[in-house]
Amino acid sequence: MPPIKSKRIESIDILRGLVMVIMALDHVRDYFHINAFSDNYPENLETTNIILFGTRFITHYCAPVFVFLAGTSAFLYGQNKPKGQLSKFLISRGLWLVFVEIIINNFIWWFDVNYGFIQLQVIWAIGVCMLVLGLIIYLPKRIILFLGLLIIFGHNALDGIIKQGDSLGSILWYMFHQAQGVSIGQGHFLRFSYPLLPWIGVILLGYCFGEFYKKDASVTFRKKWLLYIGISATVLFFTMRGFNFYGDLSPWAYQETKEKTIISFFNVTKYPPSLVYILITLGPVLLFLYFIESIKNAATNFLLVFGRVPFFYYILHVLIIHIGAIIGLLLTRKDWKLMILDNETFVSGKLQGYGYSLFTVYLVWIAIVLLLYPICKKYMTYKANNKDKWWLSYL
Repeated sequence: MPPIKSKRIESIDILRGLVMVIMALDHVRDYFHINAFSDNYPENLETTNIILFGTRFITHYCAPVFVFLAGTSAFLYGQNKPKGQLSKFLISRGLWLVFVEIIINNFIWWFDVNYGFIQLQVIWAIGVCMLVLGLIIYLPKRIILFLGLLIIFGHNALDGIIKQGDSLGSILWYMFHQAQGVSIGQGHFLRFSYPLLPWIGVILLGYCFGEFYKKDASVTFRKKWLLYIGISATVLFFTMRGFNFYGDLSPWAYQETKEKTIISFFNVTKYPPSLVYILITLGPVLLFLYFIESIKNAATNFLLVFGRVPFFYYILHVLIIHIGAIIGLLLTRKDWKLMILDNETFVSGKLQGYGYSLFTVYLVWIAIVLLLYPICKKYMTYKANNKDKWWLSYL
């Protein structure tokens, strides 16, 4: 049965659905892989391999797409609305997402009722970016575009500024450009995993990108620019990354094997997202939108379901993955309480040696996505049939 007819732009929902599915792979790996709770991260050249690194790299596309399309959705939502109404919606939704990140998302990630470790991740970033966008939309679009490009192309010039300590200036710098954390009272640690400055640039560009999808936009004109910008961004990535002259905290280098050299080349900085990181993620994403524009089949219908209920899917999939990890511990007769996570658990290394093979991770990922599909489809149908319920726009 095909998805319900909707005025939403299907290619955008297909893209969003695809990255939602990919995102689940990363989070299953976080909870299930043998190296997830050790120093053997997928980016560690000493311990990784091309398959493990590729499993991590493909999920780099998730956060930029979420933030970019949040801006695009804001533009499309506000097409026929006064700027004041759009601004109010963005600010209220932004505040809601910040609340969700701190209170709800942190709980389902760690199951720690004491909130000993508060991590501000992508939901936080989208929320604050919406707050900023809600104030900036009053500016002319050319100014918004200029600000977005300036931030994305210029923020790496600030990489040399390194703060330490817990002064107000340091905390603000952690919040906007340096992925770090601070202790907040006894037994509590707050980490800014998604520094905001470059993400603000991404949402501003996403907002301007909405021009290509407005009601009277020419499909030919849109596809021409999708192809042009997508190719240009991808070529610029290989040029800038190849010469190592600007755009990332970690330059690549030749390694003892071709495999490790490839990993080094593509091991770009996500926290905060570097210029080359944004180029190699959003560039191919625009090319995907170019090619998917007129494709309609069972696979796109499958992805549409997740793309139309992204927030619902996000919260539900983390909860199910975390519960699944606890069940895994119970089945292997290990201490399930290890999956009630906090900062002390990581520091102490209690989870060293826990986990499963990458093959098992992929099997669990597929099973969870298939489990979530009928649930999300049912919610999608409910949401489509109850558009008069204003609160559904926050879920």
